[in-house]
Amino acid sequence: MEKFNHTVTEFILIGFTQDPMMQLVLFVLFFIVYSVTVMGNITLIVLICMDSRLHTPMYFFISNLSFLDLWYSTVYTPKIMMICISEDKSISFAGCVAQFLFSGGLAYTECYLLAAMAYDRYMAISKPLLYAQVMTRRVCIGLVAASYLGSFFIGIIFTHETFTMPFCGDNVIDDFFCDLPPLVKLACDVKANYHVFLYFMLASNVLTPIAFILGSYIFIIVAILRIRSAQGQLKAFSTCSSHLISVTLYFGSILYIYYRPKSSYFLEQDKIVSLFYTVIFPMLNPMIYSLRNKDVKEALKKLLKMTAS
Repeated sequence: MEKFNHTVTEFILIGFTQDPMMQLVLFVLFFIVYSVTVMGNITLIVLICMDSRLHTPMYFFISNLSFLDLWYSTVYTPKIMMICISEDKSISFAGCVAQFLFSGGLAYTECYLLAAMAYDRYMAISKPLLYAQVMTRRVCIGLVAASYLGSFFIGIIFTHETFTMPFCGDNVIDDFFCDLPPLVKLACDVKANYHVFLYFMLASNVLTPIAFILGSYIFIIVAILRIRSAQGQLKAFSTCSSHLISVTLYFGSILYIYYRPKSSYFLEQDKIVSLFYTVIFPMLNPMIYSLRNKDVKEALKKLLKMTAS
């Protein structure tokens, strides 16, 4: 593998504002969001591990999603908080490479994990008699492992292709993390085939999971419509509702950022949307999967009673 070709040794992250008072306010807000994210996801993981009723494929994927969101949020939020309270807004070249790698690897992992969860719901609702035979623990672990390994392999290739471009002159990133669009703007010699490679990678690793999820839900809807009782239909749909909310929020924000015409880009607006899928979404997921889930709420009540006694 060729060495990274660059002349800059660090990048400057502008963040959201230069106003010291607003930076302090943002630090407090991000600290609260990060604390809620950590506590919410750890609580959900602990509940699923401790309650034997939650030892099912669906909750196995939810616990892995919570673990992923913990890691995902940690890639961004601590650095954002540091930018808010420190005069030093810099990130080293190596640090930017690492953040870019983990950002891409974890983002792709989330895409494929959400697709695996859609497959789990498809098997549970469309093929209930085969569900236990197909969705074994070995299969579930294999799907999660494949999501991580495949995504980080792609992330390494993506990172290599991006950071072997020469960066010279301006090193200021008008964003809160080392994201793809501002980095491409700073490159002084973008390879002719880089944009083709870029769109191929994004399409194959974002649009493919979306297509798989949509296909799964077409079969799920057909299966639900075949259920004769309204109560049965409602129960079947309720097991998918949390996942549908997660899919809509996550993929919606990613598609908005990366799949729009360049003429419609608005930097400040894009920062807010990027903030949603990098920082806010990992905080919301535990709430989505707990507040709408009777089994999780009962497990939480049980844990609170054990703690109180």
